Amino acid sequence: MIQGIYIHIPFCHQICSYCDFNKFYFHNQPVDEYLTRLDREMEIWARKTDLDEVHTIFLGGGTPTSLSLRQLSRLFDSIAKHFPMHQIKEFTSEANPDELTNDKMELMAARGVNRFSIGVQTFDATLLKVLGRTHTNEHVERVIRHADQLKFPSISMDLMYGLPNQTMEQWNEALTRAFEMPITHISAYSLLVEPKTIFYNLLAKGKLSLPSQDLEAQMYDVLMTRTKEHGFEQYEISNFAKNGLYSEHNSIYWRNEEYLGLGAGAHGYVNGMRYSNHGPLKKYMQSLEDHQLPILHQNQVTSKEEMEEQMFLGLRMNQGVSFATFRERFGKELPDVYGDKMAPHIANGLLESTPNGVRLTRKGRFVGNEIFQDFLLD
Repeated sequence: MIQGIYIHIPFCHQICSYCDFNKFYFHNQPVDEYLTRLDREMEIWARKTDLDEVHTIFLGGGTPTSLSLRQLSRLFDSIAKHFPMHQIKEFTSEANPDELTNDKMELMAARGVNRFSIGVQTFDATLLKVLGRTHTNEHVERVIRHADQLKFPSISMDLMYGLPNQTMEQWNEALTRAFEMPITHISAYSLLVEPKTIFYNLLAKGKLSLPSQDLEAQMYDVLMTRTKEHGFEQYEISNFAKNGLYSEHNSIYWRNEEYLGLGAGAHGYVNGMRYSNHGPLKKYMQSLEDHQLPILHQNQVTSKEEMEEQMFLGLRMNQGVSFATFRERFGKELPDVYGDKMAPHIANGLLESTPNGVRLTRKGRFVGNEIFQDFLLD
């Protein structure tokens, strides 16, 4: 059953140096036509699928807040027309601090958004410029202060570490500034240099200086230590929450549950089928003009693939993978399927088996990706 809905807004007023998501520079793009086609995609899915269990909506990008007030209002009209808003417990929007005006924030609050994921990344002006970010610390402070005044239940801040020439002093300063603000959630990611990004091209030319792996690991260690000291619970490898205010939408992914993905380049998981939409705007919109879903690729997930996903997604969460959930979902005992793969990691202190399941240890979180690869079945 579908649990959540992801909606992709692929427009940006500025292209960040590290971003490999499907996005387009806003100027001269057919934004209003895109919203019309997106409305049609919502209509088709709402007709053909059961949405009785849907309880989250997530606006991502790109940059949802790149839309004008009028365009945002159109988007919310479409969402309310096609989806069961009375069921929605968490409605998140990503936001750039310099684009989230007070008017936009108040509109979004009135239309049901109750959680912001604010792309801060760093408080260092030099690093912001390297990243291609256009906001200032004053923008961040204004946005978070106003969101707090509007009594948004959850305000999340995105931070990055392992940035070009970033020092431990800069990372500690970013965390200190974050802890001083009335936020309820932190998502902190190490930089991954992805193909088709500005950073990738610079790295290929030998013009990108990155911190050593040792320094990046130290930054992660500091992150885990200091968030705990300031009342944030680590519930996933990269995510930390106060007062149990986890990202429910992202938890759908980590629990390997089903969700709709709408918009150009979006991915979804429905009825055991993983799919991805056309990324180019012209192809995405042409499909919907022909009253067809804009799906480019789809793959029926096999039982073997589903078990693999259950492990490497579930192990991202601090609670790990539940024996009972695995048994209920697959009709098999987790140790019978994965005992041989778990044993060496348990012996090396990277995994621990509890009465309820298996999970990464603190030590294991540093090498999570390497561990996850071992849960691919032969």
